[in-house]
Amino acid sequence: MAGEDDEYVYDEATGEWRPASEMAAAAAAAAVVRDASGNVLADGDSVVLVKDLKVKGAGQTLKQGTVIRSIRLTDNPDEIDCRHETIKGLVLRTEFVRKR
Repeated sequence: MAGEDDEYVYDEATGEWRPASEMAAAAAAAAVVRDASGNVLADGDSVVLVKDLKVKGAGQTLKQGTVIRSIRLTDNPDEIDCRHETIKGLVLRTEFVRKR
C-alpha cells in the first residue's frame, strides 16, 4: 500500500489516481525491448542484421549478417544505439536486428 507522503499521478488508462512510484514501476516493466524474433534485448548485447540496410548520410550499405556489438537501449523501445567501426552514431530499428 502507498504511504501517506506519496505523490499521486492520474492514470488515464484506468481513470484512477495512483502512487507515482507504482506508475514508474509499471512503465519500467512495459518498456521491454525486443528484436525481430521476439528476444529481449539489453544494454551490451550483440546483434546481427537480418537484412541489408542502406545507411543515410554514410553512403554505404550494412550487409545482412553484420554483427553489431555492445548495443545501448534508448528511450524508444523500437530503436537501439550502436557502434560500427565505419559509422559513428548509428541508430538501428529493432525490427532489423536479431540477438546473437
